[in-house]
Amino acid sequence: MASLNVYSALVVLFLTCGAAMATKENDHIIKDNNCETKMGLPCVLEAFTSIFETGTISSKCCGKLVGLGKVCHSALVKRTLENPLFKDLSPARIIAKSIQTWNNCLALIDSPSRLLKDI
Repeated sequence: MASLNVYSALVVLFLTCGAAMATKENDHIIKDNNCETKMGLPCVLEAFTSIFETGTISSKCCGKLVGLGKVCHSALVKRTLENPLFKDLSPARIIAKSIQTWNNCLALIDSPSRLLKDI
């Protein structure tokens, strides 16, 4: 019985440390890459709504998101998921929407019609 309690305590400790390490890793990535300063608030809100709620992101903000970079984008989404305010959301669903938003923005930014508009 005592070994079961020790085992349970070790599992909880391992899971807690893993979560703390993930948080620190995301914070480290965000800080090292200046992720929080690369997008203005209006585009941050559009991207957030597109990923965490039901909304769309404009081509202008897609450009800003792609400019932010995949590493920053992923770290910011993961850090947001770690926030207790979002504990009821499905991480798998949010990650899928994050990837979908990223891929849609890449396609929009790289599309030939977009390139013609920029000329």
